[in-house]
Amino acid sequence: MILVVGGAGYIGSHLVKELVEKEQVIVLDNLSTGHRYLVDDRAVFVQGDLGNRTDLDAIFEKYPIQAVMHFAANSLVGESVVNPLKYYQNNVAATLTLLETMLKYNVKNFIFSSTAATYGIPNVELITEDCPTNPINPYGRSKLMIEQILADFASAYGLNYVVLRYFNAAGAHESGEIGEDHNPETHLIPIVLQHLLGQRDKISVFGTDYNTPDGTCIRDYIHVTDLAKAHILALEALLTGKKKTAIYNLGNGLGYSVKEVIETCEKVTGRKAVIEYTDRRPGDPARLVASSQKIYEELGWKAEYSLEQIIESAWKWHQWKGTKWSSRP
Repeated sequence: MILVVGGAGYIGSHLVKELVEKEQVIVLDNLSTGHRYLVDDRAVFVQGDLGNRTDLDAIFEKYPIQAVMHFAANSLVGESVVNPLKYYQNNVAATLTLLETMLKYNVKNFIFSSTAATYGIPNVELITEDCPTNPINPYGRSKLMIEQILADFASAYGLNYVVLRYFNAAGAHESGEIGEDHNPETHLIPIVLQHLLGQRDKISVFGTDYNTPDGTCIRDYIHVTDLAKAHILALEALLTGKKKTAIYNLGNGLGYSVKEVIETCEKVTGRKAVIEYTDRRPGDPARLVASSQKIYEELGWKAEYSLEQIIESAWKWHQWKGTKWSSRP
């Protein structure tokens, strides 16, 4: 069986929906930010915490766990700045408890959901895995700490791991049954779509004087199902022995500006946005775009969804959520 911690969250639930087609899956989630209804019914669900030894022992004693996939981090950059203790407790200390439990039960395969925030603000056109890691906030530092811990555990204890650093996850499952359900919502695409559904008065664009073709920030958007498929390829690489340790970027290699995203949302929905242009936010780099050449060459993965397809899937989800799923837990 494969243990997915944080499998009731946005990215974790999409991974589970793909993974149950191939493996037996058990999901551990404390539902602090995840939602029970997002978890595929074919997976075993346990409500608990990755930092709780009792919860972990119960799972590892009952089920023959082959590998662990970790999506249970707190991930709001702004919150990490004002409450770093929360991020170091959950993202670092609780993850250490999980890793310690894996070693106790001789489970040696680990997939880690990391982030582009480990790079900080690199001044390059395409970010490769060789770029220096220099995170500028506690969230990014907490993720990088675990990456460093994994390297040490591999050397000392024979842990096998794949780290996946990704950029802006977006979109929803093609079925329209699961998607992005954050509170508060901080990501651009769902914010725009919420506005176009009448749930927000306007959209704020922070900065129009960046050194980019249209003056707004450029970011790398990747469909959440593409992300899920990359995690499954990484898992297969560990389980077959193809890989012992690896770090990969996941992105589309292109990048889209804030204005391009808004315009594509307008095109998909047939609705016009009310936009407020305001000052830059501190620390926002002009461009963050990933090179995914390494994972393509080694595991055969590449992003398949275009920006328009990403937004079409998200729009389908937001319409469904607004009419049928708003009362779900």
